[in-house]
Order: sequence, then structure tokens, then C-alpha cells
Amino acid sequence: MSLSSHPSSLVPREISLDLDGNVIAARQWGNPDGVPVLALHGWLDNCASFDAMAPFLQRFNLVAADLAGHGQSYHRHRDASYTVWSEIEDVFGMADTLGWEQFSILAHSRGAVIGTIAAATFPERVSKLALIDGLVPPPALDSEAPETLRKAIEQRARYRDREAKVFASLEVATAARKNGLFKLSDDAARRLVERGVRSCEGGYTWSNDPQLMTSSLAKLNEAQVEAFLARATMPIRLALGQSGIQGMIERIRPVAEQCPNIEIREFPGGHHLHMEGSAEVIASWFVPFLAGEDEVE
Repeated sequence: MSLSSHPSSLVPREISLDLDGNVIAARQWGNPDGVPVLALHGWLDNCASFDAMAPFLQRFNLVAADLAGHGQSYHRHRDASYTVWSEIEDVFGMADTLGWEQFSILAHSRGAVIGTIAAATFPERVSKLALIDGLVPPPALDSEAPETLRKAIEQRARYRDREAKVFASLEVATAARKNGLFKLSDDAARRLVERGVRSCEGGYTWSNDPQLMTSSLAKLNEAQVEAFLARATMPIRLALGQSGIQGMIERIRPVAEQCPNIEIREFPGGHHLHMEGSAEVIASWFVPFLAGEDEVE
């Protein structure tokens, strides 16, 4: 399917999901009567992360959400934490608001970790996982727990009242995003910036909550990671970027290969490969999987 043959697919429906007074902003793509798929983006990204793939997923009822603290969604209370655990409740809160008893998850990076843990927590509700450059968090040593807690508390105090950086124009913000921690193409950076800034005196600033920069108060150890992965028994497809995060493939492949329900493929591109040149080929791999057309190859 080419983008030119489906021009209407380039215009998503902007929706809001009310989670007990907390508003999640989202984009809904495709067929409202299709198989429900919830898309979860990575850390400091937003739902525009799926703009490049969405036109190739038109048969599904695809809802790409701005996770809490990101994009146009609500910010948690200043004393709250942005942890994977708090995201799990939001995932199922979104599904409940949408009226989805069962659904599949399409997710990238930290969103993929959230998706896996969510699926393991309530496996009866998640049909399939289509993951991109992420699966489970790297396990922490038990001995690291005190220092992990100390670091998080210190960071929370530092970022809580941090002065926001101001960019004179969208072009300046796009250049900053393009050359951030993960290098991005001009188009990918522009899409994330247009969704991820707000106007302010002097130009624009990030709409993301600064508290997102703080690390977790606690992290899973190896036994806990294995326990969650063992409960995620639904079919999983995992797309890995050949030029993604250094050491990602070497860390994730051995873990995923121990699970017979996980199918892995590597695709050209960096960590945001689904926003760039590999968007269509990854979508083509995911479509029959999410639609249940190739349960057995």
C-alpha cells in the first residue's frame, strides 16, 4: 500500500480519553470497527511516533496515545512518579474508556516495556504484542536498591522546579530534537516536536513534564523480569533496529529467544526505525500478525 493511494489515511482523528479526571490525548487511525490496537510510544516521545506507520495499518482501530507527562496529555501531581507501574493503570484505563475488553499493543522502546509488563499483569486482556526496539527492562542487582532510591529522590528534587528551556522557533526545537540522545531524521524530529511543544514567552518549550527526567525509585531484579516475561504468553513479534541502541540486540535477543512465543526480526535503521525508512516494512510484518492471518507460518 502506498501513501499516495490512501490520502485520507494521513489525517488521524484527535481524541481525548478521560481517566478519572486525567486527560490522555491521542490520535485514532484506521477503521473504528477494526481489531483494536493501542500504540505506546517511547520515553520523551509522543503519539506522533506512529505517524509514519499508521497509514499502513488502516484496517485496524489504532489509537496512539500520548502517555502521561508526554505530548498533550496530563501531567502527574508534582509529588508523583513517572514509573512503568503507574503507566500500567493508564493503559487499562485507556482501554476501558475505549470500551475494549481485549486488545493488542503496538509499542516502541519504553512503551514496549510498558506493553510487556501490562500484558503479563493482565494477560487475559492483551491478545498480541507488536514491539519495536524494546521488550523488558534491564534487570538491576538487589544490592543496587539503596543507591537507586537515593538517586531518584535527588533527581526528583532537582527537576521539580527546573526552569524550562525556550526555543526561538519550531526549527530550532526540531534541530535540538534531531541531535538529541537518539539521532533522528528531519521528518521524524519535526513530527515529534510539533506534538511535543507548547507556546511560551519567547517562543516554544517542551510540553513534556520535567519530572520524566528522573529515574525510577525502584527497579526489577532478574527474577522479577523473568516472572513478568513468563506470564506474557501471548504471541509477540519484536522488531529490532540493526543500528539501534548500542548493545540492545545483544541484550534482548538471548532473553527473547528463550520464549517460544516471541518471533524476532532485525530491520535497517536506528532506535526510531519505525519513524523512518523501515516504517512500511515493519508495518507489513505486523499487519497479518495483528489481524490473525498468519498464526502458523
